[in-house]
Amino acid sequence: MNKQTKNLALWLLIIVGFIYLWLIASEKSKVIDVDYSEFKQAIKERRVSDIEISPDLIFGTIVKDGKTNKFKTVPVEDPKLVEDMENNSIKYKGQKKRGWFIELILTALPWLLFLGLWYFLFFRGASMGGKQIFSFGRSRARLQTDKSKKVTFADVAGVEESKEELKEIIQFLKDPAKFQKLGGKIPKGVLLVGPSGTGKTLLAKAVAGEAGVPFFASSGSEFVEMFVGVGASRVRDLFDMGRKNAPCVLFIDEIDAVGRHRGAGYGGGHDEREQTLNQLLVEMDGFDTKEGVILLAATNRPDVLDSALLRSGRFDRHIMVPVPDIKGREEILRVHSKNIKLSESADLSIIAKRTPGFVGADLANLVNEAALIAARRNKEAVEMPELEESIDRVMSGPELKSRKISDSERRIIAIHESGHAIVAKMLPNVEKVHKISIIPRGMALGYTIQLPTEDKYLVTKNEILGKVTVLLGGRAAEKLIFSDITTGSENDLKIATNLVFNMICIYGMSEKLGNVTLRKREEDVFLGRDIFAHEKMYSEKTAQLIDEEMKRIIDDAFNKATELIKNNLNKLNRLAESLVEKEILEGAELANLLNGESIVESPKV
Repeated sequence: MNKQTKNLALWLLIIVGFIYLWLIASEKSKVIDVDYSEFKQAIKERRVSDIEISPDLIFGTIVKDGKTNKFKTVPVEDPKLVEDMENNSIKYKGQKKRGWFIELILTALPWLLFLGLWYFLFFRGASMGGKQIFSFGRSRARLQTDKSKKVTFADVAGVEESKEELKEIIQFLKDPAKFQKLGGKIPKGVLLVGPSGTGKTLLAKAVAGEAGVPFFASSGSEFVEMFVGVGASRVRDLFDMGRKNAPCVLFIDEIDAVGRHRGAGYGGGHDEREQTLNQLLVEMDGFDTKEGVILLAATNRPDVLDSALLRSGRFDRHIMVPVPDIKGREEILRVHSKNIKLSESADLSIIAKRTPGFVGADLANLVNEAALIAARRNKEAVEMPELEESIDRVMSGPELKSRKISDSERRIIAIHESGHAIVAKMLPNVEKVHKISIIPRGMALGYTIQLPTEDKYLVTKNEILGKVTVLLGGRAAEKLIFSDITTGSENDLKIATNLVFNMICIYGMSEKLGNVTLRKREEDVFLGRDIFAHEKMYSEKTAQLIDEEMKRIIDDAFNKATELIKNNLNKLNRLAESLVEKEILEGAELANLLNGESIVESPKV
């Protein structure tokens, strides 16, 4: 019998037990006690019926105070009872006396049922490895033992530097004597830091898979419960588990759930999360690396972790798991497409170039979406059109072809998107346009996709100004063609304003304000640490200068976009007309339209 069947049987037993007890209680509450003399009087007045006579009790129905009730009474020696009932035409029947064994079973059954439930819920639960009601203090860490799902470094791509850092940990787990004979100590803890979806958890599993040691995985949120002291108890149990199974890897995912700064609340330093963190700090100090226990943890919020957790002797090594570059993206795509049937025309290097900023989780989703699209189209293999469409789907959501848009609005959207494309074409320091569409996706009515020619890690002032100008190109085109503006530029204006604000206040790129940072980066306020730290770092006069400088830069960018579009109105109109007709433009056709050349149809794939 599997676990689910056992649980189902237990709950059925509980439900049946409660129903049985409720029925017994309700039946007993409905039967009233009647004196024998009252019973005899009721016979004369013909207020009783359905009489059942047993040696010990008489049962029946009686009308009392205008209400009909079931009753019982204790019989006495009365030879005339039967004669009285027959004279008054009252139906009756005898009831055979039950044996003592049946009486015992009927009496004991509710208690046996109750004791059975108590055993299942309490005593059996306490003996099942701490998985029931008395197991709050036991660690929720799960041992990964399935060899068929064993993860190795071959399953992890795009993070070669991070893998190199972790290979030293693997060598120690395989051959600790090699390090100990030289007096060296392996790091007690390794913290994997990086954006969401970059493969931190996968890397931790690969470390255990490569070393061939037990891997205990848990989440930071599993340590904190509503009961005081449970989190600290689970931390102790996790490290005890590690010592018993050494050498092994203990992994805590999303450690920021339990490792946040202490003193971060108004309730003082005695809340459950802080006790759990204190216990974690004590345990990390207490265990010796010679035991062969390595603690791995992952987080995408290192800024909120307590400094005592990050110091040497606890998490000695911090390993960055960055967003993959173009080469890393291609390797990740190859890993995730191992079990996907790709056609010979599918070129993953092109897909890697067209997915800057994508992390491993995004790329895995992209490949899966492409396979689903190909299946819907009844294709034998995934081809380039499916991979291309899956990029748009992951970035912007599914196409909303059923959304009815009027011809006038379609033209406005086409002019808006063409404005972005024309400005991007005419500026030297911006990413080139790859695709334009006026088919709604997600919240967007249309979109213009620009792709970089290479991975970049630094951005110049001119490149930021170029991005702002392209963002304002849509509104500039609307105003030029229709002498009016629409709400379609809301997101463009939001992004442009943030770029200009960061350029002035964070990157110190304003000539008027100079090389200063005027405000901290926008982060979530962390109660107890940042609530008073997000005050302005400048005066009201400086704030006015910032506002004036932002308006000047945005106005200059808008005027520049307007001028570029005014000088290329023919291209704008031709591009918009083609968009209204075909809805999507890319490839050779888009390149020719932007260059003002004769239109050449994009080759069909």
